[in-house]
This record gives sequence, structure tokens and C-alpha cells, in this order.
Amino acid sequence: MTDPWADPSSSSEPGYAGPPPTARRPVPYGPPPGYGQPPPYAGPYGMPPYGAPQYGMPPYGSQPYGAQPYGMPPYGQMPFGPPRPPGRPGQVVGAAVLAFVQGALVLIASFYVWFFASIAGIAIEENPTGAPTQAYELAEMGTTLTIVQVLSVVLLVAGGILALTRRVRLSWLVLVTAHAVQLLLTVYWAVRLQEILGRVEEVGGVLAVFALFFAAFPLVALGLVLFGPGRRWFTAPQA
Repeated sequence: MTDPWADPSSSSEPGYAGPPPTARRPVPYGPPPGYGQPPPYAGPYGMPPYGAPQYGMPPYGSQPYGAQPYGMPPYGQMPFGPPRPPGRPGQVVGAAVLAFVQGALVLIASFYVWFFASIAGIAIEENPTGAPTQAYELAEMGTTLTIVQVLSVVLLVAGGILALTRRVRLSWLVLVTAHAVQLLLTVYWAVRLQEILGRVEEVGGVLAVFALFFAAFPLVALGLVLFGPGRRWFTAPQA
């Protein structure tokens, strides 16, 4: 029974005291405390705990272990694209450069031959009977040899250009022929000048130096392209 003198605003029912002692308590989700590894050390706000794996891209400038930098092929592999062709041997380049140098020297010498031949012709015209025999010989062969030497210069330049631009047997033949012609011209000049000026004793040493000077570059160039890599560059079969 209720007390008739009690306050009507107060409840007479007792408050909820929780589940009865016989009810089962809920088990928390996850492993029990102490099982497995201890929780990692928590880092600052927004940062993952110390020792925890970081997912996503590695920091800028660092590469994971075993990875190759961007744009570089793995070790032992060829880069993309066709392989580069072998470079031109230095012997071929040297023979071509010597052809250009020899051509410049012969062109200057041809100008002097034409100049002295013209002077000899003028001397013969002024005094046909009193001109020496050497003047007649120089005037006779000067113009012809000038033309021949200019043509040999053209051959030298063509051989040098072909050797530097085209890897064919024709380039090798033109280059070898151009230098061989220079040796023939040097021998011819040495013999003719010996016949014309050989009677002067002081001229003998000058003729020897002249012949050696004009024969040096062709001899070196022929040695470069007739043997070794210089010859194989033009004559070996190409892949």
C-alpha cells in the first residue's frame, strides 16, 4: 500500500540497478589485453605510430630497395630502341683530314708552278735564243702539271668527303687512289727537278726535302687505310 500522506510528485518505484548478477557480461571485441605484441608507441598528432608500416608512395627522392631510378634500365639490360652503330675509326678520320691538308698544299704548289712557268714563258718570248734550256723545259711542262695537280686536289677533297660520309668500298678506293696519285706526282717532280736543277750542287738537299715533304702525308694516310681498322671499316661486311 502507498502512503496517503506521501508527496505525489515523487515516484514510489525503485531505480534501475543494472542486470541481475546471473547475467553474462559482454566480451570486448578483439584480442584480450596482453596478447601478442605491445601496442606501438604513438607519434605526434596526425603521424602514424613509431614502427608502424607507412602505406602509399615513398618520400620524394628515395627509392625502395631493389627499385631502379626512373628512366634507367635494370643492370645488365639494354636501353630501349635500336643499338647505336659503331663509330668511325680514328684511322679513317685521320686519312680524310690528311687528304684535305695535302690538297691545300698541292693547290698552293700548283699556283707557284703556274707562276714560274709564266715567267719562263715571258723570258723565252723576250729572248728566244738567249733563254736557258731550263726555261724552255719549265714553260713546257708547267701549264700541263698545273692542270694535273689541280685535278689531283679535286680527287683528294672528294676522297676525304666520301670517307667521312659514306661507308662503302668506293669511298675507300677513291681515298687510296687520291693519296697514291700524290706519291706519283712527288716522284715525278723529284726526277724532273733533278734533271733540270741537278747540275747545281746547292739544290740537291732542297730537292730531297721537297720530295719528303710532299710524300709524308700521303704515306701516312695510306698506312692508315690500307691496314687494320681503317681498311676493315670499308671492306668488312656490314650487319
